[in-house]
Amino acid sequence: MKKILLLSDTHSFIDDGILKYAKKADEIWHAGDIGNIDVYDKLEKITKTRAVYGNIDDYVIRSAIKEVNTFICEKVKVSMIHIAGKPPYYNRKSKLIIRQEKPKIFICGHSHILKVEFDKVNNVLFMNPGAAGRHGFHKKRTMIRFEINEEKIENMEIIELGNRSKLPQSI
Repeated sequence: MKKILLLSDTHSFIDDGILKYAKKADEIWHAGDIGNIDVYDKLEKITKTRAVYGNIDDYVIRSAIKEVNTFICEKVKVSMIHIAGKPPYYNRKSKLIIRQEKPKIFICGHSHILKVEFDKVNNVLFMNPGAAGRHGFHKKRTMIRFEINEEKIENMEIIELGNRSKLPQSI
């Protein structure tokens, strides 16, 4: 069994709220717009971190991290990309990934809108954790944590990190 912390759109921001949950995870998955390689490095020092780069990420992040990341966790195939659209209105690249890879979980970020939905048309669990950072139009900072137990996805919960605008300085 693996405990997963899923986040996105940190936009160079990481604080004790994020780190507290990261320390309880077996793996951290970051769905892009990391913002600064130091954010990724801090997460990677805590535990295994899988990520994709986002549209705001610079050449340093893009040289270290993939645009699309498909992997197996326990017995579950996962595909992750930053910009995907939403079920059933995925962009062209995302439709191709879903069709070719046939993941059980399909993850994206970008919209800053938390959404978890089973896509019956493509037989995939769609997940967007919202935004954990301070930059953007979202009101609440959010992440998702869950467990993967062999082929089962269990104990999913939304983590609210508070309001975007009323935050302490990052660490």
